[in-house]
Amino acid sequence: MINVQIEIDQKLVKLKEKSIIKLVSVVMKSEDIKTAEILLIFTTDNVLMELKKKYFNQEHYTDVIAFRLNDYNENKVEGEIYISVPQVSNNAKQYNQAFNKELSRIIIHGSLHLLNYKDKTPQEKIMMTKKEDYFLNKINWENIA
Repeated sequence: MINVQIEIDQKLVKLKEKSIIKLVSVVMKSEDIKTAEILLIFTTDNVLMELKKKYFNQEHYTDVIAFRLNDYNENKVEGEIYISVPQVSNNAKQYNQAFNKELSRIIIHGSLHLLNYKDKTPQEKIMMTKKEDYFLNKINWENIA
């Protein structure tokens, strides 16, 4: 069973939790994951910056950080995805995208990180973007917020 829990800073945004749960489930099932415990936290820039400092020794804003809590070799996925709502909003404006589409892309991106997809090299970034586009075409991203 794929269990997705969501925490939303209500001062930032109102989101449709059922649509988010469905999106994460689609990604997991498409990647042959049948069991998962995932927590999504929609929060502020400062929360993500503090996580970036603490765990990656970097000090800059980011839109998403994903932590796999168990080993990547395990069939069950246990993880947390932190999303900065203000950064998603900035991205949407910068890339001339609808907020809902950009948010969906970031949720997919974080989910893929939990599955050990990386985006450090140009080749990895290309693969990640292809996967994101695939899932964006597969779901109704208009219905996220």
